[in-house]
Amino acid sequence: MMHPRALFGPAGASDAFSKKYKSSQDMPAYLQQMGLDCFEYQCGRGVNIGEETARKLGEKAAACGIRMSLHAPYFINLSSPDPERIEKNMGYILQAARACGWMGGDRVTVHCGGLSRMTRQEALDNTFRAVRLALERLEAEKLDHIGLCIETMGKINVLGDFDEVMAICALDERLLPCIDFGHLNSRTQGAVNSEEAFAALLRGMEDRLGTQRARSFHGHFSKIEYSKGGEVRHLTFEDAAYGPDFAPLAKLLAAGGYAPRIICESAGTQDVDALEMKRMYMGYMDV
Repeated sequence: MMHPRALFGPAGASDAFSKKYKSSQDMPAYLQQMGLDCFEYQCGRGVNIGEETARKLGEKAAACGIRMSLHAPYFINLSSPDPERIEKNMGYILQAARACGWMGGDRVTVHCGGLSRMTRQEALDNTFRAVRLALERLEAEKLDHIGLCIETMGKINVLGDFDEVMAICALDERLLPCIDFGHLNSRTQGAVNSEEAFAALLRGMEDRLGTQRARSFHGHFSKIEYSKGGEVRHLTFEDAAYGPDFAPLAKLLAAGGYAPRIICESAGTQDVDALEMKRMYMGYMDV
């Protein structure tokens, strides 16, 4: 019996893809040829893809065995207390979920939001209410087959540390954490870059969310430059100054039977770096 395994793919179009191709319709075959497994379509600046285009992309992804997810707009702020802003956020989440569904995808990655002048607890309480409302709206629109993945964030002055994301995801079993290891390494000033640190995160997910969700979590991975405030910019795997290093995590995922979807967010080399992660991981698997 084959056990589920981790899947690897890029976030958006790499520099190499963009030099060769003009359309995202070419992405599934490109990734299949590389030996990758999944793709996160980027809607950070807004959901601007039409239904026909998205459905065609989804058909090609299905034919090539590429699992699809979508990154919701960056300007979603789930911690906002403003009723007008909350309604706009719900609209953006529904747009993202519809587009993801057209693509045959099943996961939408969402950022938490800022703190403004709120305490972290006030922002978290607002986010609890917003996430519950989002789940209600998704269900009402028959989009509740699309899972929301709440992302850990890289800047210290925004909501989204590991414990906050665990608390949000504990609200409902339909929520998955999007563990961005580079973000967590940035906001802890380099403390998430060892087998012990990665193991603590994996144990923490199992303790808080149960085995099933912990084993199938959504993940982002890239090396990230950071300063006192946390994340500064995404780098490539060629960078030697900043982490995190994927090898210790690859070992833990393989040994522990984890089957996450790991999306690489390297700066321009996200496809080749995703493939490097897959090679590391497969090297630890009994194949």
